[in-house]
Amino acid sequence: MSATLKGVSLMRLLALFHVLSRRRLLTTALSLFALTAAAQSPAPIKLALIEGLSGPFANTGEAVVRNIAWAVERVNARGGVKTAQGLRPFALERYDSKGQNEEALSALKSAIDDGAQVVLQGNSSANAAALIDAINKHNEREPGKRVLFLNYSAVDPALTNEKCSFWHFRFDAHADMRVAALMQVLREDKKLRSVYLIGQDYSFGQSVLREARQQLQAQRPDVAVVGEELHPMGRVKDFLPYAAKIKASGAQAVITGNWGNDLTLLVKAAREAGYEGKFYTFYGNALGAPAAMGDAGVGRVVAVADWLPNVPGQASEQFYRAFRQRFPKPNEDYVHLRMQLMIEALAQAMERAGSTDPVAVALALEKARVSLAGQTGSMRAEDHQFQQGLVVGTMARQGTPGVPFDVEGSGYGFKVVRQIRAEQARMPTTCKMMRPG
Repeated sequence: MSATLKGVSLMRLLALFHVLSRRRLLTTALSLFALTAAAQSPAPIKLALIEGLSGPFANTGEAVVRNIAWAVERVNARGGVKTAQGLRPFALERYDSKGQNEEALSALKSAIDDGAQVVLQGNSSANAAALIDAINKHNEREPGKRVLFLNYSAVDPALTNEKCSFWHFRFDAHADMRVAALMQVLREDKKLRSVYLIGQDYSFGQSVLREARQQLQAQRPDVAVVGEELHPMGRVKDFLPYAAKIKASGAQAVITGNWGNDLTLLVKAAREAGYEGKFYTFYGNALGAPAAMGDAGVGRVVAVADWLPNVPGQASEQFYRAFRQRFPKPNEDYVHLRMQLMIEALAQAMERAGSTDPVAVALALEKARVSLAGQTGSMRAEDHQFQQGLVVGTMARQGTPGVPFDVEGSGYGFKVVRQIRAEQARMPTTCKMMRPG
């Protein structure tokens, strides 16, 4: 080979080496930049949702996931939560409690190990009571790893009364408040002379029956309780024997706090048994109950809630349409405004505190006041019971006056017959809260 060719080859080799070196240097620089940016970017705020996502009440758990996820999406769409470390998004992580106390406590441990500082739970007051006790002990034992507990559905009154905790905040109206709201409609039914009380046999179901007896005695002493029943929670597959007893009692109405499949199967059995009385319910407005009753439920199924899709007003209508656009399938149609307010209140409290420290956030959350879709609610610092308006609706066919929206594609919706302001729904508390340090 000639000297000229050797020189050309050497020059090409040197040029190639130079290009490769520059690429390697650029790649290294980009990698270091990415690592530096990741190190400087504030970590997401982990929210641990502990809920029954399998078993007999899995559909109620999945409904919660959709609601919380939608609320989280809205916070993250505006950049996340403003803290001293910068904007931080929420990261929602699911933990399946299977509706069991032991599983819920195991999920709590896993969530804390995973770095969560906020725990969300609601479907089951028994699970909530177990979590409150465990969190109280954990926060005292490990002050450097404290967590807050936000409750959206566990409505045993004891949770914000004798069992109240600085670490626990409830965003749903408790059972006594809901019974009182139902009673505003029931007491005006002058033809009513007899009722049957039925509920799930655990703390919540027991409290509903207890309060219903007391309020009936106080407001409608002329109404006789002709039957009272507590049944195993989530284990009854055939409610026809219960429906037969209700019909045989001659009760003109049923009062129940049943939820999930325990309510759907009960109202379905009542229809099959030919029962023609009314149902005063906590949760008769979704999860298959309207479809199970069909025409037999029109004018007869009454439900109390923090909000219903047919609440009048443009803000309410836009809110509901936005949810249905996000979750268009008929079986996804169960929206809870209180869960949206809960996440907004959490974001507000963290921004006011400027951090995610549980004590600082709790103190800010005690002062929370949030509004959405025409609904405003505020936290009562005394017992951490959220104060908000309630509505009572009666089942009707879609398209009738006041019922533009149906439920789950069933053709039936709930007409709002009573709107109760927050100050009217408020009830006293016996809470004697222990505060940290």
